[in-house]
Amino acid sequence: MTLEEVLKKLEEMGTEQTKKTYLRHGAEEPFFGVRIGDMKKLVKDVKRDQQLARALYETGNHDAMYLAGLTVDPKGMSKGDLRGWVKKAYWYALAEYTVANVTAESEHALELAREWIPSSEEMIAACGWNTYSNYLSITPDERLDLDEIKRLLQQIKATIHEEKNRVRYTMNQFVISVGAYVPALHQEALDVAASIGAVRVEMGQTACKVPLATEYIKKVEERGKIGQKKKTCIC
Repeated sequence: MTLEEVLKKLEEMGTEQTKKTYLRHGAEEPFFGVRIGDMKKLVKDVKRDQQLARALYETGNHDAMYLAGLTVDPKGMSKGDLRGWVKKAYWYALAEYTVANVTAESEHALELAREWIPSSEEMIAACGWNTYSNYLSITPDERLDLDEIKRLLQQIKATIHEEKNRVRYTMNQFVISVGAYVPALHQEALDVAASIGAVRVEMGQTACKVPLATEYIKKVEERGKIGQKKKTCIC
């Protein structure tokens, strides 16, 4: 498919209701309002076309940018590509999902997570935390730097309530990811989760809530899923 064909298809799939929902969450024009479930139907047609995926992301259209993240080959993304993407990720759906998911499956996951986490720009820092969270979910424990993860947990414990809005959300998610995917640090993550308690995040005109990390981790434990890795974090 060509870029024009994909954009036309996305426009046909968009709905005003979905558009209103995305606007409440923080999306900005231009975009068509395509539900993620519907968008995934296009993946098999777009396939892994790197040139097309890059072109889709460059449009600045949220729907096209999100689709780019579903169809790009993460292993074919350079650090320059990913740095360019995170700069254009203007709201959390793109920063925390599209870019973070792709980066986590790239060859540059840890390097870029470490680079982005300290950023003074909210969306870049949030992307960094979720990149690391996603990396934990797909990476064998023997390849993880447990000491570094411990230090990040302690950083979260000390600073989370003073951080920028979406950074608070993704820090909380990092605690959950450690507790759910890293058995050796499960209890430490639970202790940090209990220490930070409820995390306040402004969600705009939505009914979304921040998950309580202690409850979320314990639910994973009750299902016997602690340490069970995912095959992919791109969704």
